[in-house]
Amino acid sequence: MSADFATLEGWLAYIEGLHNRPIEMGLERVRQVRDALGAHTGAAVITVGGTNGKGSTCAMLESILLAAGYSVGVYSSPHLIDYNERVRINRINASDAQLCASFAALEAARGEVPLTYFEFGTLGAWWLFCQQNVDVIILEVGLGGRLDAVNVFEPDCSIVTSVAMDHMDYLGDTREKIGFEKAGIYRAGKPAICGDPNPPETLLAHAAEIGADLRVMGREFGYSTDKLQWKFIGRRASRGGLAYPALRGSHQLLNASSVLAALEALEERLPVQMQAVREGLMTVELSARFQVLPGRPTSILDVAHNPQAAAMLADNLAGMGFYRKTWAVCGMLSDKDIKGSLACLLPHVDHWLLCDLPGPRGSRAQALEAILQELGSKAGIELFSSPHDAFAAAREQAGEDDRIVTFGSFLTVADVLRFVAQHR
Repeated sequence: MSADFATLEGWLAYIEGLHNRPIEMGLERVRQVRDALGAHTGAAVITVGGTNGKGSTCAMLESILLAAGYSVGVYSSPHLIDYNERVRINRINASDAQLCASFAALEAARGEVPLTYFEFGTLGAWWLFCQQNVDVIILEVGLGGRLDAVNVFEPDCSIVTSVAMDHMDYLGDTREKIGFEKAGIYRAGKPAICGDPNPPETLLAHAAEIGADLRVMGREFGYSTDKLQWKFIGRRASRGGLAYPALRGSHQLLNASSVLAALEALEERLPVQMQAVREGLMTVELSARFQVLPGRPTSILDVAHNPQAAAMLADNLAGMGFYRKTWAVCGMLSDKDIKGSLACLLPHVDHWLLCDLPGPRGSRAQALEAILQELGSKAGIELFSSPHDAFAAAREQAGEDDRIVTFGSFLTVADVLRFVAQHR
């Protein structure tokens, strides 16, 4: 082996070059390596898919189950700053040494089978969770569901948070096609949670065809609210007097309700007391989901990168109260619905600071400017070569009673987070 394999950086550079395509849909190769790896566990497995809300749902599950005394492994993607964020054990990111060990075990098992970057990381995370003997494994789908690498592992419960238009090159160009792909994580006879109150017929039909125990938001479970607390209404019982989740945004109650529906379905295997639910919701943390940074002007970070997420961001901005001006730092990937996303924020932005994103998928600031002009934006527009340059300009120009919102991509938010950490 090369000396580079002594470091996580070396391993990541290696696995990036293992496959000639960054994404290849299909499970045959992943199953083959999974079987060769031979890593087994008695842990309860929860798979989480959907267009938006996956990260928040995983974080709430993790927080509640930890408060209930279980050991929990979470696999999520993408990361913001460090790869280690993708693999958490009891809310602590996996160490470089742990990840290197998992990659070495996987490399020894895979033989000549080519794996994509995501597939290699998924199998490595699974091996590590098995070695750590956790009680619960939470797996976040990377793309779609039916043909995603996490779907080679058998879940005890599956959650589809929402179904909207995204990744259409891979999943299909209609909500019905995408819904079918998302529903691929459901299993016969197992709890199948759907947090979308208006799911595509394809999702409902697939769940019925395989005999999944389908539970749909607004049908088998739901919630009610008042100003101070909220109530989960489940299939068997209700849980009242709940504090609002620490994650900001009214849409988080949809995610929290899906989490509680899943825990209700698993209550015989994973009993959770009310106090653990309350504590878990109050202490849950997740970066860049309507994250408000300390200080003035107010700065908001949100990885919203499609119209559904942008609409949620717009609602959250509207509910924040009065700000003199809103400055928007935005960089997006070219394969996203840029026009649909920007249109959602148009009424809330006084000044746009548009930035280039790197790589072949990164959109140029000039392309974003052209779309805003097509939408008829009357706001000011400035162009920058990077998100951190745009954010620095926003901080320099914004007044104390203004706000800065950074959104559009994980890459955009990550670059700004690094800048903020360096200039504290």
